[in-house]
Amino acid sequence: MQAIPLRSSLCACVTATVFLVTGSSAVFAQPKAPKPKVDLNRYATVRLTTDLTLLSKSEKKMIPLLIKAAEQMDELFWLEASGGFKKTIPTLAGSDLQTYAKFNYGPWDRLDGNSPFVKDVGPKPLGASFYPSDMTRATFEAYVKAHPKQAEALKSPYTMVTRDGAGKLVATRYAIAFSEQTQIASALLRQAAQHAEDPGLRMYLLLRAQALITDDYQPSDLAWMDMKSNTIDIVIGPIENYEDQLFGYKSAHEAYVLVKDKAWSSRLAHYAKLLPDLQRRLPVPIAYKKETPGTDSDLNAYDVIYYAGDCNAGSKTIAINLPNDEKVQLKKGTRRLQLKNAMRAKYDKILVPISKMLIAEDQRKHITFTAFFGNTMFHEVAHGLGIKNTINGKGTVRQALKDQASALEEGKADILGLYMVTRLFEDGVLTEGEVMDNYVTFLAGIFRSVRFGASSAHGRANMLRFNFFKEAGAFSRDPKSGTYRVNMNEMKTAMTDLTRLILQLQGDGNYKGTIDLMNKLGKIDAELQSDLDRLSRASIPVDVTFEQGLAVLGLESK
Repeated sequence: MQAIPLRSSLCACVTATVFLVTGSSAVFAQPKAPKPKVDLNRYATVRLTTDLTLLSKSEKKMIPLLIKAAEQMDELFWLEASGGFKKTIPTLAGSDLQTYAKFNYGPWDRLDGNSPFVKDVGPKPLGASFYPSDMTRATFEAYVKAHPKQAEALKSPYTMVTRDGAGKLVATRYAIAFSEQTQIASALLRQAAQHAEDPGLRMYLLLRAQALITDDYQPSDLAWMDMKSNTIDIVIGPIENYEDQLFGYKSAHEAYVLVKDKAWSSRLAHYAKLLPDLQRRLPVPIAYKKETPGTDSDLNAYDVIYYAGDCNAGSKTIAINLPNDEKVQLKKGTRRLQLKNAMRAKYDKILVPISKMLIAEDQRKHITFTAFFGNTMFHEVAHGLGIKNTINGKGTVRQALKDQASALEEGKADILGLYMVTRLFEDGVLTEGEVMDNYVTFLAGIFRSVRFGASSAHGRANMLRFNFFKEAGAFSRDPKSGTYRVNMNEMKTAMTDLTRLILQLQGDGNYKGTIDLMNKLGKIDAELQSDLDRLSRASIPVDVTFEQGLAVLGLESK
């Protein structure tokens, strides 16, 4: 598909002309003597490794094939995020700028509200490259209304939207638009399946290979849910819809290659059985908790040895809750994968240094990795609770809340996760540490995640929660030391109130109410920004980037 030169219509103050995306590829205008301000120190470098001696010979043979398949997802996400910009990276002035563009999969800073850091590149289109770059929400909605037979294809998570020669919108399936990469990845998964000793893993790989060339992912999602005894795992395909900030319809390509930590996983298994009871105890009227979570949900800990595509852009994922398909969730539940090595890296390199600057000295003893791991784990558990379909016929929550769905869902998972931790401590199910550890670590975690910025669903969710807690007196700030203290009783009350508010907004499919809430509370005020600036001046990283691949693992071909 051919790109056409367009003047950005997203911001009246921008006059630079760029070649923006109208399909699966594009050519960007060459930057003229760019003098960007980029800071590579915002990312701490982490090597992704694991103990490969625990794997069988067949499992070791699978890893190179899976990583090569993941590399194809990386290529696809470059196209989805920034069109043909990757081709221009060698022309950028200086290695730091080139590296920063690679971290961000384009010329827009994901940790700074997607602000451009390359000269002569305008604002990032809200729809990334999934839609014509000058297409507005109103244009799309009017077209769909006038052409209802095209609605399903245009809104599909697995189509690219372009214009034909007559200016009409056209939906092209991923399997066709990206046939070269999907065919390669599919073949690699089939090869890996030949080495799979676990029957469930073999079946999943074969079905996922088929899904990549048919765009029918539900059979492989169900097969993925049925896997229980595998050591090697891969999450691969178009999965999350964070990149589509126009509507939240389109799923972006990504991949994780994973090795299960069976010792840690055995400690987590029993929590999944508690989901139906936790659903019944949600602090909302019965209509908002009438759905029953699937009973096949499980919790496992993994070392991640390769990130690719969407999950590798900007702030990195440290836990996974999938599949996103609501029908699969209601039938089978979800799997929660805790990425232990990546989680530990963020705790050591980011959360602990933040706590030493922003948490009251006498409460720093409550900052623990056990609490950080637990808060992250129950965040993922919480994604499976609540409601997936609105109670008033507006369709799924994702459909009703459109571009606001991701941020509100992340906000729900964070606050509901803490609510669940509180209940489980009260029930005596959780006994390691004390609930105050989770509360103080949770507050420190807000400072960590809010730095992801307004372009991140996780960042916006943390802004919302911070300001809600502030208004409720859930914490207090010492103006002399600039440190924060958890007020336990007030935080418990605020936690319950915010849980209730978000679940009801989701159940009602209240798009306007969600926008109003985000506009009111989804912002960083001057005082918080001043404290975040202190973290930057102290050179505390915002997130991590990875040294990864076959060479790091010692598996590079001789």
